Amino acid sequence: MTTYLATERLALRPFSADEADLLIELDSDPAVMRYLTGGEATPPEVVRERDLPSLLRGYERWDGRFGVFAAHEKDGGAFVGWFCLRPEPGGPTDEVELGYRLRQDAWGKGYATEGSRALLDKAFSELDVRVVWGATMFLNRASQKVMEKVDMTVAEKLDTPEDMLMVEGSEHGGFRYEITRERWTQRAQRERR
Repeated sequence: MTTYLATERLALRPFSADEADLLIELDSDPAVMRYLTGGEATPPEVVRERDLPSLLRGYERWDGRFGVFAAHEKDGGAFVGWFCLRPEPGGPTDEVELGYRLRQDAWGKGYATEGSRALLDKAFSELDVRVVWGATMFLNRASQKVMEKVDMTVAEKLDTPEDMLMVEGSEHGGFRYEITRERWTQRAQRERR
């Protein structure tokens, strides 16, 4: 399988049609799904019939430039979760979402920050992206810390979508974080000094 992006410890690549079980296992962990569904697992048939086919169509839609990518440890090949870098459906390709969903045993190892930083670098240096954004619930401080570590800042407060009202803390809404190519370039220049 072709690697989309490699970091020091991770290899990101497109999912294949026979990898539904990886997504099913990831989405069955209540801790992983806490701020997405209130801890409820995604039904396996939904993963097989809706989610995975949608991911595969995304690779075609965006000619492999954007999508949701399986993340594996380079050392040993263990599946750690996924990262996404993709435009909204029907949206411009110069404004893309950054997201991640990692297995619980991969938490606390810096993988979310490492993968996110590499995706930002790719977005701004290779893919002609103007702005990258990510959304997170108010109580999901771990996800907010990742975005802050990669120099994303809060752009606006968000209301909770209807399908997430069962999530703990949904009454507080969430945040949309952003970083522009200009800000990323300034940060990169500072780091080179």
